[in-house]
Amino acid sequence: MQQPPFRLLAAADAALTRVDRADSPLRYAAVDCCATPEPEAHEAVAAGRARLADLDHHLHCSVIGTCLSTAELRKLMARFADVKGASDLDIHHDAVRQTSHDPQVAKALQKALDHRHAPALQRASKLADAETLAAYWDESLHQGEVPGAYWAVLTHRKTTPALRQRVFGDVHMLSHLVGAANRADIRRLVALERDNAELREKLDRQQLRSQELMEERDRQIAALRRELIEATAAAAPERQDRVEETDRAEKAAALIALQTARRERAEQTAAAAQAEAAQLAETLEHLRRHTQALGRELGAAELQLRLNADDGGRNDQSAQLDAQLQGRRILYVGGRPSTYPAIRDLVLRHGGEFRRHGGGLEDRAGLLAAAVSWAHVVVFPVDCIDHESVDNLKRLCTRQQVRYLPLRSAGIGCFAAAFSGPAEGTQAQGEGREDGPSGTSPLCPRHG
Repeated sequence: MQQPPFRLLAAADAALTRVDRADSPLRYAAVDCCATPEPEAHEAVAAGRARLADLDHHLHCSVIGTCLSTAELRKLMARFADVKGASDLDIHHDAVRQTSHDPQVAKALQKALDHRHAPALQRASKLADAETLAAYWDESLHQGEVPGAYWAVLTHRKTTPALRQRVFGDVHMLSHLVGAANRADIRRLVALERDNAELREKLDRQQLRSQELMEERDRQIAALRRELIEATAAAAPERQDRVEETDRAEKAAALIALQTARRERAEQTAAAAQAEAAQLAETLEHLRRHTQALGRELGAAELQLRLNADDGGRNDQSAQLDAQLQGRRILYVGGRPSTYPAIRDLVLRHGGEFRRHGGGLEDRAGLLAAAVSWAHVVVFPVDCIDHESVDNLKRLCTRQQVRYLPLRSAGIGCFAAAFSGPAEGTQAQGEGREDGPSGTSPLCPRHG
């Protein structure tokens, strides 16, 4: 599960009032969750940027947890303590504690934070009042550039207590939102696994019942045949015996007809059970593929969150995105305007080029064919584009031998998951393009 963007101190630590640092220009009153700055804090900061040691001690936890990665913090704290065998949580707690008591630790952390977030600090230094700082924070929060902006706003000379409390609250709630989203995905996966087990159990019961019905039918037919043979062997020349034999034969024929009807009904029941079992198996396979797709999208979304919070961390998924996007021209057709910036930044960050088209036939008429011929890969979300546009787009891609990639949804997680898999060859629509990216498109559940 994705960790929250910072670790919170214990509730008791968060509720303590910082009273032993009377010389600190930034002091907060005691509350149960998020502290509220006192009114005189704004007048205390005038000369320049606030230092980490000047901030109230309850802010140290969120600053260290949000603005520094665990690897960077472990490397830095190794200069002041033995971190061998210690967990990330222990190192985090020790860093927060020593920041409030050891000026050398606070100075080292200040230097590391300033070095890592120098671009954000330089941009914030040009802002002259709290209103522009608030606008800068809103823009950074919307774009997912939280760590640098958080550090820059907290230490800016024009930051007011209200603004400092606001950005702290935004980061605090962001950790809850991330945790809630991950818990929802886990609950959905558990529900799918439970449905899978129930379907398997129902299929086993139906197969066992069909087998029992067929065995019972065979036993009854054998018994009737034995009765018929015995009745024929016991026939006597006397008339009465012939009448009785005829009666027995008629009864046997009636029983055979009855059992034959039962057998036919049993066979029909068995056929219906087999058809239902096949349908259940198909449903199970669809659920399995859907679960795998959700897992890939969740993994891609977690990767993007780690990249946003870790500023440069690399792993196998990031390398796969580099391999499939670097040097590629991506045309994005349809989708939602709210997701365009994040998808564009993802493509540009991994070395690709990005263009978009609205998707409608009347939107920028005559330019869609030229845009398709420019692209290496044409991507469109099937939930945000109409059928007529999809058919036209597929014809253009097939005619110009450009690979097209339908996505299950318009989210950035689905986009990243589609380009995070290992290269397996070129899709049929892109075989004529030597510079097209590799990979197999997932089956589109809406357009085929």
